[in-house]
Amino acid sequence: MAGGGGIGPTNGKAYPGNLTSKVLVTCIVAAMGGLIFGYDIGISGGVTSMPSFLEKFFPDVYAKEVLLTVSTNQYCKFNSPKLTMFTSSLYLAALFASWVASIVTKVMGRKMSMLSGGILFLIGAIVNGFSKNVAMLIIGRILLGCGIGFANQSVPVYLSEMAPYRYRGALNTVFQLSITVGIFAANLLNYFFAKIEGGWGWRLSLGGAVVPALIFIIGSFFLPDTPNSLIERGKGDEAKSRLMKIRGIDNVDSEFNDLVEASERSKQVKSPWGNLLKNKQYRPQLIFSMLIPTFQQLTGMNVIMFYAPVLFKTIGFGDTASLMSAVITGLVNFVATFVSLLTVDRVGRRALFLEGGIQMFVCQIVIAVSIALKFGTSGDPGKLPIWYAAFVVTFICIYVAGFAWSWGPLGWLVPSEISPLEVRPAGQAVNVSFNMIFTFFIAEIFTAMLCSFKFGLFLFFAFFVAIMTIFIYFFLPETKGIPIDDMGAIWSEHWYWRRYVTIQKDDDTKKSTENKLQSQVDGVEKHV
Repeated sequence: MAGGGGIGPTNGKAYPGNLTSKVLVTCIVAAMGGLIFGYDIGISGGVTSMPSFLEKFFPDVYAKEVLLTVSTNQYCKFNSPKLTMFTSSLYLAALFASWVASIVTKVMGRKMSMLSGGILFLIGAIVNGFSKNVAMLIIGRILLGCGIGFANQSVPVYLSEMAPYRYRGALNTVFQLSITVGIFAANLLNYFFAKIEGGWGWRLSLGGAVVPALIFIIGSFFLPDTPNSLIERGKGDEAKSRLMKIRGIDNVDSEFNDLVEASERSKQVKSPWGNLLKNKQYRPQLIFSMLIPTFQQLTGMNVIMFYAPVLFKTIGFGDTASLMSAVITGLVNFVATFVSLLTVDRVGRRALFLEGGIQMFVCQIVIAVSIALKFGTSGDPGKLPIWYAAFVVTFICIYVAGFAWSWGPLGWLVPSEISPLEVRPAGQAVNVSFNMIFTFFIAEIFTAMLCSFKFGLFLFFAFFVAIMTIFIYFFLPETKGIPIDDMGAIWSEHWYWRRYVTIQKDDDTKKSTENKLQSQVDGVEKHV
């Protein structure tokens, strides 16, 4: 096997059931939780490039960018601690909210956690839309962050538990798709709202977040809770009835019994957090729950998305041109996510991770060299030729596409599907926490890094893309087509993780696993 980590065995189980219209609609509605996250990512960079917004809340940046009364390097115009705090405070709030959400998700169900997230985000959007000073902005951002923390903790878990295992990857990817819809919608609205005379368009951009919030709240209110969650809370009869409805068959005994067994194991775990952190059986889940979200942020993608207008203005685009470039990248992000949606359950998680990583690495090198040749260290390109600007935007779009069908959706899918029920809420909380820690970290230091590293910022992210691609190659087994509560086998068979994970299997299951593994190996050798 390439790198010793490419093939993931299954346990031989194939639960009966269909992809029913009920479960499809349910998962699409639940995935709307991604709208609120995506809308915020897209809206932040847009309003911070609007002169009227800068004049009211960040006059120091306004003086450097618009009035030109303060002379500064082109790369350093947006370097303001107060401005970065506006952007990054949301992610710090989401970090702490995700810990609370893990308890709510376990005790009160996934649905209640999603509802709570939508309501908190709605309140934050209202506060931001009516902001009179920076303090109101920050308070609104904190409330938005709490909503995102709850949603990002519960939605991926909900999707993974509701989806039939054969379609889990595609249905979970709808969450990332809704994030891209939110980003694109925000970029488009920023472009038009920036043209409003009187300079109050930023209020519509920020206040417009109530729309995705209401969509998520109303959708969550009508959603059923997952069978896993119902069993976990002692509602076995309701859980079995729910499972029959979402699978579209009358006999779900095999899957239901395994869910009950998983629930019984989870009840024996008194401290999910303690077990996840200390029990070596959960070592691979802990490592991936920390590293995948960390690496996802170190691709630099969120920097591109929520600072896109700022970034494009820095490299020579005008006000509306920079906003339109952000619209273009947002559209590419949305369209390219469909590639993952259509292929993740066919080619698998590893193939998309590896191809996307290579594509992003090459693009970041090309972008860094292109900016270095034209902008140098001063950031002054003189008159920027249209063809040159188009060339840079093209490679940024190719980079965005690579992320959109790899680390974007898979960064949420893989951590949500690998943890057993007894530590699943804790594992997802770790995933969201590390995602928000590093989103906060990157957002907080981005403008300072751009000022210091200049075009080298792209080389900084390219280095980490290379590291994460190598890590996936060696250490991530394939998880496609494996029932969510039978994921343990892939770790016990992996060349590295088997030193931590041991699973007792009966002879029939072991034989079936070995046959499936050999079949996958033969398939790889045939392609090679």
